Amino acid sequence: MSTGTYSQIYIQVVFAVSGRQSLILRAWEDDLYKYITGIVQNKEQKMVAINGMPDHIHFLIGMTPSCCLSDLVREVKKASNK
Repeated sequence: MSTGTYSQIYIQVVFAVSGRQSLILRAWEDDLYKYITGIVQNKEQKMVAINGMPDHIHFLIGMTPSCCLSDLVREVKKASNK
């Protein structure tokens, strides 16, 4: 009998605001977190936790080994930058 194998890699990502300015306002930080979570999920990866401060964001993702970390981070950074 053959059993399947499951692998997952956990990565913490930190994005800092340019110049460490306090630009992430409480009024829209929840929307930003939901937006970033959606990007990660659309790439078929798992958002484990996301939080931050006015000048940076931390998020922990569960990735499949086939996912390219640099591509995922580039996509999140590019899409959430605006």
